[in-house]
Amino acid sequence: MKKKNLLLLISMLFALSLLLVACGGDSGDTSSDNDSGSDTAEDADGTDDAEETDAGNGDQPEYLSLLTGGTSGTYYPLGGAIAKIVTDETGIQTDALSSNASADNVIALKDGEAELAFVQTDVVADAIEGRNAFEGDPVDNVLGLGSLYPETVQIVTTADSDISSVEDLKGKKVSVGAPGSGTYINAEQILEIHGMSIDDIDAQNLDFGESAGGIKDGNIDAAFITAGTPTGAVEELQATAEVSVVPIAQDKVDELVEKYPYYAADTITAGTYGLEEDVHTVAVLAMVAVTDSLSEDVVYDITKAIYKNTNAIAHAKGELITLESALDGIGIDLHPGAKKFFDEEGISAN
Repeated sequence: MKKKNLLLLISMLFALSLLLVACGGDSGDTSSDNDSGSDTAEDADGTDDAEETDAGNGDQPEYLSLLTGGTSGTYYPLGGAIAKIVTDETGIQTDALSSNASADNVIALKDGEAELAFVQTDVVADAIEGRNAFEGDPVDNVLGLGSLYPETVQIVTTADSDISSVEDLKGKKVSVGAPGSGTYINAEQILEIHGMSIDDIDAQNLDFGESAGGIKDGNIDAAFITAGTPTGAVEELQATAEVSVVPIAQDKVDELVEKYPYYAADTITAGTYGLEEDVHTVAVLAMVAVTDSLSEDVVYDITKAIYKNTNAIAHAKGELITLESALDGIGIDLHPGAKKFFDEEGISAN
């Protein structure tokens, strides 16, 4: 009996020792699992870190929207050409979208509805300072990327109209641009310099194509069109009517430039739209504005893409877009990414 009890005790001790070894092994495995768990956590953190690193390297979006203007103006086709270059050079799909132009474009940038936009230098300056259309509602999240070309203020009518001066617009049906456009503000300021206001004309809020069509059909008498020359809509009008552009007298040009320094004297040369003589007027500058939500790296790449490839811009205005003039007329702060590029190129505002 004692022998049986001894054998039983030995068997129990042996079983217990096996159990302890097994538990020791499990403890080791658990430790390994914890290491694996720790590794897994590190991998997850590593993945997050990688994502954060990607964000730090530019928060590069897949798509960008470039707001332009009406399809009959200069902004839209030029925007398409620039969007293609940005897409090709940066790998970010960039689409040019038609819009009501400058003032509306600034609002869209402010509201996060787009990342890039064509604007007039005067309009975006007003937006930042809270003037004119932005009275009491200044914009604080829009920055400059670079200027493009002069935009000529064209007061278009036909040769058989009785309009030969700005003063002759009084009481006439005149298009002053799409609502929210820089053209509207130009019309206000030019009329103001001539002792008039929007109330002195029968103002029509039409885009460039509608303006040309309205003149052609006799529904309006004249139109303010602020765009690079030649403007497609005016060329279309020329196909069916003899175009006349109302000049601005030199003393009024001087007065306008003195009061609003973002204007410059400009000339529409004879031959444009079939004009027999040069027409003296004024111009502002077109520029690209950008939301401050885009990273420095992304805006640097976009700026470089545009100004290092101006010879590839498939539009007549491409000849006027240069690295050397890229900061002309910009009265707002540059985006850090744009500033970095221009600093590297040794370009400063004139």
